[in-house]
Amino acid sequence: MRCFVLIVFLVMAVFSSCTATPTSTAAPVDHAAWDKLLKKHVNDKGFVNYTAFKKDYAELKKYLDMLSASAPNDKWSKDEQLAYWINAYNAFTIQLILDNYPGITSIKDIGSKIKIPFVNTPWDVKFITIGGKKMDLNNIEHGIIRKKFDEPRIHFALVCAAKSCPPLRNEAFVAERLDKQLDEQGRDFINDKTKNNVTKNKADLSKILSWYGGDFTKTMPIIDWVNKYSTVKADKKASVTHMDYDWDLNGK
Repeated sequence: MRCFVLIVFLVMAVFSSCTATPTSTAAPVDHAAWDKLLKKHVNDKGFVNYTAFKKDYAELKKYLDMLSASAPNDKWSKDEQLAYWINAYNAFTIQLILDNYPGITSIKDIGSKIKIPFVNTPWDVKFITIGGKKMDLNNIEHGIIRKKFDEPRIHFALVCAAKSCPPLRNEAFVAERLDKQLDEQGRDFINDKTKNNVTKNKADLSKILSWYGGDFTKTMPIIDWVNKYSTVKADKKASVTHMDYDWDLNGK
């Protein structure tokens, strides 16, 4: 187990140190095209109609091409930059699914048949180009978002196309409402009993709150994060367990 944990941290360190953040001279991006696609193909529970979404692949590709040519720069506000990277991560995840759909039942079906943890996963496929740099989803999440932005709530917003992931929001993240949107994502995620089940004496939580626990506990204990959003408040000394993770595709 120690070796496994060591591998995880070593790989995370590689993502953080080797990913140079792309940049461009572009003005902040308008995410209206992504917003329109999300409203059309994602319901209010975060489930995706991948069959219908695939028919709009050309429109998705236009949006992704705009993102590829319009990497953030220091003239953008912090919220403009973070909204860009969250939307980019989620939109490129949808592209990855559509490129392999309907022949998959899980994002984990994508990639090499010989699975080496943290090496040849779907999140390591270099299918993304931003600012002229070839990237994968891990580069965006670990090398840019987690490295540059001290914001644990991104784990309520980034999606992996699985049922146990946070719901894919059916609107784009935008700078002017980003704080409110992230809090709403937290409430929706924590209060979904298929992902987190909170009582006074026990909190049976998503493994996301274990995998990325360190990001959260920089500011306050996990139970405090749960109680910030949960309609049912757990006691400070409540027992904490973690649910099995359902990697089945979040299709409808």
